[in-house]
Amino acid sequence: MAGIFSSILATLITVPILGYLIIFVISKQITKQHKKSVHIALDVSTLLFVFSVHYLIVTIWGKSFMWLILLLMIAIAIIFAFIHWKVKDELHFTSVFRGFWRFNFLIFSSAYLVLVIIGLYQSITNSLS
Repeated sequence: MAGIFSSILATLITVPILGYLIIFVISKQITKQHKKSVHIALDVSTLLFVFSVHYLIVTIWGKSFMWLILLLMIAIAIIFAFIHWKVKDELHFTSVFRGFWRFNFLIFSSAYLVLVIIGLYQSITNSLS
């Protein structure tokens, strides 16, 4: 049973877009609301994209930069909190966190696509030489 669970988790981390689609379909069936289902899928799959970017970096360059990823996420959170405080004159934690988390989705999904292209390019050039 643990083997099946770890295989499913490894697949979702390797292909986070698949995780996004699965979460979207399930939440769409439960909520019957398209927009809410998109937001749920974005929120849950952000974590998949973060881990996926980490493992792609490890695969491509052979080094773990998880500390840098976490540092980047903390910096983004601080920037979001500061901007929210400047605009609204007070902090609403849920609004700041929601914006921070969805911005992380944009950053890490973009990084995932770039790293997949870099990985494919390196794999092709290594096999041709």
